[in-house]
Amino acid sequence: MATEATEDDASDAPEAYAALLDRARRWNTVGSAAGVLGWDQQVMMPEGGTPARSKQLSTLSSIRHDLLTADETGDLLDELADADLADERAAVVREIRRDYERADAVPVDLVEEISEASSEALPAWEAARADDDFESFAPHLERHVELKREYAARIDPDRDPYEVLFEDYEPCLSIERAEAILEELRETLVPMIDAIRESDVDLAVDTFEGTFPEADQEALARDALELVGYDFSRGRLDVSSHPFTSGNQFDCRVTTRFDESDPLGAIGSTIHEFGHAQYNLGLPREHWATPLGESRDLSVHESQSRLWENHVGRSRAFWERFLPTFQERFPDTADATVEDAYEAASQVYEDNLIRVEADELTYHLHIVVRFEIERDLVRGDLAVEDVPEAWNDKYEEYLGIRPETDAEGCLQDIHWSHGNFGYFPTYSLGSVMAAQLYAAAEDDIDDLESSIAEGDFEPLHDWLAEHVHRHGSRYETNELVRQATGDDFSADAFVDYVEAKYGELYDL
Repeated sequence: MATEATEDDASDAPEAYAALLDRARRWNTVGSAAGVLGWDQQVMMPEGGTPARSKQLSTLSSIRHDLLTADETGDLLDELADADLADERAAVVREIRRDYERADAVPVDLVEEISEASSEALPAWEAARADDDFESFAPHLERHVELKREYAARIDPDRDPYEVLFEDYEPCLSIERAEAILEELRETLVPMIDAIRESDVDLAVDTFEGTFPEADQEALARDALELVGYDFSRGRLDVSSHPFTSGNQFDCRVTTRFDESDPLGAIGSTIHEFGHAQYNLGLPREHWATPLGESRDLSVHESQSRLWENHVGRSRAFWERFLPTFQERFPDTADATVEDAYEAASQVYEDNLIRVEADELTYHLHIVVRFEIERDLVRGDLAVEDVPEAWNDKYEEYLGIRPETDAEGCLQDIHWSHGNFGYFPTYSLGSVMAAQLYAAAEDDIDDLESSIAEGDFEPLHDWLAEHVHRHGSRYETNELVRQATGDDFSADAFVDYVEAKYGELYDL
């Protein structure tokens, strides 16, 4: 096992390295403070707080940007350019250099404007979705598109702007690699979904039909978090319009949402966010606010959430342990069997329009729709005003369904209100990575399925902590996967997994 540098031995590093690390801690601490304000805005802030909050977040963004791009940072990086550093310290310098070079290309006034645009767009999106009024949100989306095109041009005016934006979320995998994996998923899943829809197998899809009060669902969500091992002393569960996770290894909070007709949706989103939180909480505490204490970008982060949501939360083993708890909260489901619950949780929907409520397979076609639309927006091949029609057309083409409202169509996701163009592909990349990591964990852990069925998640926690969490950003994405599994990142394990699982379920 490799030995990682600790805060205690930083004093043995070259003076320039120690100074650079200190600067990184300062700008990352500012970013962490902004994260708390962002969480508050989505969860607890009074509705009228937006004008002040947008200025607060904008100011913190500019302070962080100034710290990162200061001449001193560049001088320290220059001094370390030819230094003979240990692997861990070389990784720290690599990560800081990447952030510095991108940030240094972007003027602070643009950073502030993007932050303000995001703060103002969030309540506009929430109102537009509630009112099914895309036109009211369109100016905010248009502003984000223009600002992000300018942002990308500042970083590299000669490259595809969408590719530049994608690198904000996944800097270690090329956009070509991402597109190739999405294409492989589409080629695998479209005929599989067609075969499932033609199958004569009748799953127990009505197992959890009925009305499930929100208060009881929230109690059940807490039950699920306690079962899988969420540390409430370093986190909390709240409700938001779009489930998300925010925090670090000392304080990482999750949110979920509830639909009184769909308890599985709340359980799935809660366990999904738990995966994100468990990754953050598992990062090395001694490296907080440095690259060795930060997660390895969005594809890896999504691998953790999708692993827990799908490979654990949608497994027979999980429902063997969790179904009695579910039935205690909702006695009307007392007749349901473990197999019924597994089939209901694993069913492939014919008519679901909502990504966060999607099944394991059609989920990726939801991602493809968003990926293609935002790519075309950023490249200038699609006008903002044409987004609803393009969205609906693609849903009809890829999923065989057409949204009747924009609230259940192009307004359903929060990401564009933040200007997060390039984020969506990481969901599918993460799902693919989750399958590869989980297959390796199954190989290494004796009878992992039995442990889950018994409610013992410690072996899986320990495996993920050892192979993913403890490394922070030391390794780039493919190297991290190779270290954990012995193989390069690929879709092979995901294809094997879905073919085996859904072949059995639907008798394909």
